[in-house]
Amino acid sequence: MTGKQPVTVIGLGPMGQAMVRTLLDGGHPVTVWNRTPDRADALVARGAVLAPSAAEAILASELTVLSLTDYEAVRTVLEPAAHALRGRVLVNLSSDTPEKTRAGARWVAEQGGIHLTGGVNVPPSGIGQPGSTAFYSGPREPFEAHRPTLDVLTGTDYRGEDPGLAALHYQLGMVMFWTSMLGYWQAIALADAHGLTAADVLPHATETLTGLGDFLSFYAGRIDAGEHGGDVDRLAMGVASAEHVLHTIADAGVDTALPAAVADIFRRGMDAGHAADSFSSLVELMKSPAAAAGARRQSQSQVSK
Repeated sequence: MTGKQPVTVIGLGPMGQAMVRTLLDGGHPVTVWNRTPDRADALVARGAVLAPSAAEAILASELTVLSLTDYEAVRTVLEPAAHALRGRVLVNLSSDTPEKTRAGARWVAEQGGIHLTGGVNVPPSGIGQPGSTAFYSGPREPFEAHRPTLDVLTGTDYRGEDPGLAALHYQLGMVMFWTSMLGYWQAIALADAHGLTAADVLPHATETLTGLGDFLSFYAGRIDAGEHGGDVDRLAMGVASAEHVLHTIADAGVDTALPAAVADIFRRGMDAGHAADSFSSLVELMKSPAAAAGARRQSQSQVSK
């Protein structure tokens, strides 16, 4: 007996496998289940126990970690095992929308289980590594009770009782990650058209993306205050730059879908009357109508004062 908490892991894609290996290395007894059983072979050879069904896997441990594609996959796996959920804590690391996450948490509660939402901020190679983090939300008491075990996988960043909060913070990161990486792929495609390699572009790309942190800090307070004055930058200059990027890419014969979409957002800002405002005014175009109306009321209130 190791004295370490037994853990069940359901879902043995790259992330699930990395978690099982890390838990085993940390001395935890681990039970696993996957719809394709042979994915567990190497883990069983390292000491994991393969359960014959998802229900039996859940019953094997008080704590079950789910690492599945989305909440549809979660329901597909859990519905036949619903009778096993009573009294069990599910840490659901599957990605989906905050609303689907909240619905999933309600369903688990209806079965007598406890649902904790997680959003892992590192790839499988980062599991168990210093500096790795994951967002968590849901009932505080069971989270704290199982936090030492979850800390074996990554650092834990608890965001509150609402089960949708961890999913929201995870998706905020994905919004920035996917868009930024597409911008990088676009730059590489443009460089390739001019005979440059990804290695040639790397130092400039790294410097550019690292420097974005300063811009984020500068604009955050102004955006929260609804201040988009053109004292530092103006959208009219930004749209000219976005058009230059689009034309440069088109001239090189490179796919223009991404820069065309960027230029279109700039033009919409111009059409909305923000030519003399800061580039940050584009955030108002992206907000929901209700949020945008609230921002306008806040701005008008500040002016009246």
